[in-house]
Amino acid sequence: MSDSSSNTSKQTNLLDHPRGAQTGQPGDRRAFSFETRTRLADSADGKGRNGARWGRTGTIHTPHGDIQTPAFVPVATQAAMKGVLPETIKELGGQCMLSNAFHLFERPGEQVLDEAGGLGRFMNWDRPTFTDSGGFQVLSLGAGFKKTLAMDVTGMKSDQVIAEGKERRAFVDEDGVTFKSPLNGDEHRFSAEISMGIQHQIGADIMFAFDELTTLMNTRSYQEQSVERTYRWAQRCVAEHQRLTAERVGKPYQALYGVVQGANYEDLRRHAAQQIASLDFDGVGIGGAIEKRIIGNTCAWICDEMPEDRPRHVLGIAAVDDIFACVENGGDTFDCVAPARCGRNGAIFTRDGRYNVKRAEHKHDFGPLEEGCDCYTCTHYSRAYVDHLLRAREINGFTLATIHNERFFIKLLDDIRASIDGGYFEDFRDQTLARYYAHGSRG
Repeated sequence: MSDSSSNTSKQTNLLDHPRGAQTGQPGDRRAFSFETRTRLADSADGKGRNGARWGRTGTIHTPHGDIQTPAFVPVATQAAMKGVLPETIKELGGQCMLSNAFHLFERPGEQVLDEAGGLGRFMNWDRPTFTDSGGFQVLSLGAGFKKTLAMDVTGMKSDQVIAEGKERRAFVDEDGVTFKSPLNGDEHRFSAEISMGIQHQIGADIMFAFDELTTLMNTRSYQEQSVERTYRWAQRCVAEHQRLTAERVGKPYQALYGVVQGANYEDLRRHAAQQIASLDFDGVGIGGAIEKRIIGNTCAWICDEMPEDRPRHVLGIAAVDDIFACVENGGDTFDCVAPARCGRNGAIFTRDGRYNVKRAEHKHDFGPLEEGCDCYTCTHYSRAYVDHLLRAREINGFTLATIHNERFFIKLLDDIRASIDGGYFEDFRDQTLARYYAHGSRG
């Protein structure tokens, strides 16, 4: 289903013998690299400096295999995607997976993953893995927001903002963040050094520096303070990462990405990107709250300031138009929980837009979730059956809906990659978006 399958023979036994791991030696950094294959031509309407369009295809080389980019990264938050095995994600064409460092720290604990041989071995996934740093929990447990994009912040600027009905569970200071566990209320402490220690023990191929994630509702003054604090934390992350890499011999090299914050302010985004570019990172994470209307611009501002040999990961994006905007302006990899979470609630993504399979009209519909889809669900089960399972809250319903949605986004990025290499990106973008949004937003 994906051109990543052509690399299978080259990746044999990488779970047991990852590239760049030698007994008694630090991980070999040369096992991680990025190479560009095709770049979009600059244009008069390019959003980057002098009309630059930073969109490209390429290959991220990691100790556990290669990632052909642009690529969608399915999310296995707690070393698992709800209702779907890693083997299934591979069959869907998934090249890599991302897990959440904070949740794995809470359970089963990073020591367990270290003893198991790392995240990939723990969940029987023999391809590349990512972990985020715990920085997202600064927002989700602090301000209580689960989504950070396209916020309506008209007339709302407050550094004490919190989502309705939520309790503040994260408190930021210069050294780090104090968290109150959503599981049992226990108090935990994260800092740059603690996050690096946890992620090194989790053992993903790619990890992120600890950062402060703000909301668009925070004031300009606070955004400025946060960018500088994130930079200071980034410096500490690099130092601790280098120390742990040298100390933890016999392990494959783990790449470290710095994260660029700055909300919707161009000068802050450029400044933060310059700061991150000045440090010895392997890649960059484009993070934080971003207004939907300028999401492409934001990627371009950051890419203007970054070395081209560093891969760029856009955190938490899954709207189809946002993906196209971010790819065109430099995004290489994308992760989001939306395909699985929406699927469990009955929302199905298709080339003709999103719809809710639990609507009454589908109760007697014995066609597939999407005509022409090659996923296991669409080739074996009907809308009526998935509707029944979801209404009955059967686990199989979660599984079948998630399989389809994950395949939709994996294939979307595969097709975008082919369009850039084939020289027809603009036509593919325009046709895909026209078809997807022809009936407006549904579901």
